[in-house]
Amino acid sequence: MTAATKKGMDVEELSRYVLTELQKKGADDVVITSYGKSSLLVKFSNNLVNTTKTVDQAGLSVFISMDRKLVTTNIFDLTRNSADESIKKLISFVKSAEKNEDYNGIAEGKFRYQTKPEWYDPKVEKLGEKSIDYVKDAIDLSLREGAKRSAGVLESSSFNSYLLTSNGVENREKGTKLYLSIRSFTDKDASGHMVAVSRNLAGFNWRPAVMKAAEIARTSRKPVSCESGKYDVVFDYLPFANILGTVGSAASIFSVETGLSFLKGLQGKRVGSDAITFADDATLSNGLNSESCDGEGVPSQRNVIIDRGILKTYLHNTSTAKKYKVKTTANAGIIAPTAFNLVLEPGNLNKESMISSIKRGIYITNVWYTRFQNYATGDFSTIPRDGAFLIENGKIKHPLKDLRVSDNVLNILKSTEALTKERWQIFGWEVDTPTVTPMALVRNVNITRSEK
Repeated sequence: MTAATKKGMDVEELSRYVLTELQKKGADDVVITSYGKSSLLVKFSNNLVNTTKTVDQAGLSVFISMDRKLVTTNIFDLTRNSADESIKKLISFVKSAEKNEDYNGIAEGKFRYQTKPEWYDPKVEKLGEKSIDYVKDAIDLSLREGAKRSAGVLESSSFNSYLLTSNGVENREKGTKLYLSIRSFTDKDASGHMVAVSRNLAGFNWRPAVMKAAEIARTSRKPVSCESGKYDVVFDYLPFANILGTVGSAASIFSVETGLSFLKGLQGKRVGSDAITFADDATLSNGLNSESCDGEGVPSQRNVIIDRGILKTYLHNTSTAKKYKVKTTANAGIIAPTAFNLVLEPGNLNKESMISSIKRGIYITNVWYTRFQNYATGDFSTIPRDGAFLIENGKIKHPLKDLRVSDNVLNILKSTEALTKERWQIFGWEVDTPTVTPMALVRNVNITRSEK
């Protein structure tokens, strides 16, 4: 990112200027991230491309602490005049802020960073209108697989960032991303949904995603209502990623401290079955959110959150790690530690063998409106959408409608009996942290009727 400001400074120079000025005015810690992102969105519906949109974003994200008073802001007008105004406001705000006695500072550099070549693909950056060809090919494939119509979006993006801190950290990052979401229909009550994501074209596995969405739509026609009760459930990739995302959020020490975590007080204790080994991995080869460092400059790493069912760690930044006398897990978010890429280790089965082991159960391919009745205990509900199917005596019998999963996240984890060998990286609406997951067989899940 080298665009010049009105005062003749590029963005990196502007970052250094803001850092210097804030230090002159008494800031103890300063973290500045300048970022730029260019995205091309191709939206389609009813088998037609109907919107293409280019979005360019750039800005500076600024964090300062002064006498344990914390303030953050964003600067979008990347000029020196605008920066000066923001500096004045920051100093004014921080002087009137309350102290955060739990704050213990940011990481001290310098660090060495490792990036992986697959995180950046110049072919993605130059994709341009070829994105429309991918969408048209996806629509055609969906039709050949039996869908009547399809809708969705393909987003290709490139980004770069520059991290600078008052503790000697300096790092540059660039990357690319691809995201396809497709929902296929065979009639108004029969649909299937799937996504494909990648950092590069070589790993962009969009054809299986399209075929899966069309297959679900093709086989989910004429659904019938389902009785409430306990069912053995096969969760496909999308719905299990949705559930796992809540586990990743609950693992942040911020959630624990604010009373919004069902993992509070359970470190070293069993929170899942032996099948559950669950990690956050910011170094993942094709991870959509993989980066070389966290938000304060600590080199990225893989953290095992749950090891064969036992909760091993919460996610920390430097400040919270000092408070709890542990090492940072390199998950800053300076205010709230957050996960990068959630990863559930695979099992050794396939979907067919899971289904064949079920006497009475349900196969769920997607969910939405996941809501917690109690964050602290993990009680939640979520509504299956797209294809859901009754399983009887090891075989899929017919599609279902009007379902609701009403259960507890810890119960889901502890009742997970088996996982598939194959995994899928999921990202999208309600799965905002990229999650690599197998399908899961979960015993005795509570199913109720959804009200429309």
